[in-house]
Amino acid sequence: MIRGSIDIFLVAMSAPVALFLVPWPTVSTFLILVGAMVVHFAYKVTVALAYARAAYTVVYPVIRGTGPLVTVLGASVIFGERFTAVQWLGVACLSGAMLLLALRNMAAEQVDLRGLKIGLVWAVAGGMLVAIYTVYDAYGIRQTPDPFTFLAWFFFLTALDFPVLAYIRLRRTGVPDGVRPLLWRGFAGAVIAWVSFGGVMLATLLDKVGEAAVLRETSTVFAALIGWFILGETVGPRRLFLMALIALGAVIVELGG
Repeated sequence: MIRGSIDIFLVAMSAPVALFLVPWPTVSTFLILVGAMVVHFAYKVTVALAYARAAYTVVYPVIRGTGPLVTVLGASVIFGERFTAVQWLGVACLSGAMLLLALRNMAAEQVDLRGLKIGLVWAVAGGMLVAIYTVYDAYGIRQTPDPFTFLAWFFFLTALDFPVLAYIRLRRTGVPDGVRPLLWRGFAGAVIAWVSFGGVMLATLLDKVGEAAVLRETSTVFAALIGWFILGETVGPRRLFLMALIALGAVIVELGG
């Protein structure tokens, strides 16, 4: 439901820009955007299935830890990017720390072993799709003469799917917490998506795709810090150490090039 609410606001925010302020996409750009719709729909469904089967604190680090490693490999094939040995050390540090964070969080959960196994399979698939859409979107924005035209149409078209699924579910189950909180979360999520995801895509246009993908995953550290300082969640020394390793891995990748 929340994903559908986010996408509704993404459509509402993007439609005026796409339809009236930027040029309509060329045939080649439109075909790339259709491919992006397919890849991102697969990603959203895969992540939803992973969250439905296993705890978010376990699944999310697996998805985000798998993505950078595969993205760097994909960028080396598609864009001819080359990472130094030091940068590979940074990738290993970041991805390894995130996977260890998943194991640490797993120890704190009441584990349904069958659900956990299925959730982890979907999480790894989600991580692979993170890498696929990162490389694919970087290719797409580089093929468009005006990157802002690509971004406007990208956010408009790739957000058309989940509002339909959310409406179907709404007809069946209703909204237990009420419509207003759902709308506020959707609006906030759409604004954050425009700024953060759009920023990452522009970064892949200006810099190496692999480096941008690695730096993006420091969001895990910021999310934990927000939970610690604002929401009063307990972090503990092990999680602090692993968050430090994630940040260190990103620094190594950036400085080791």
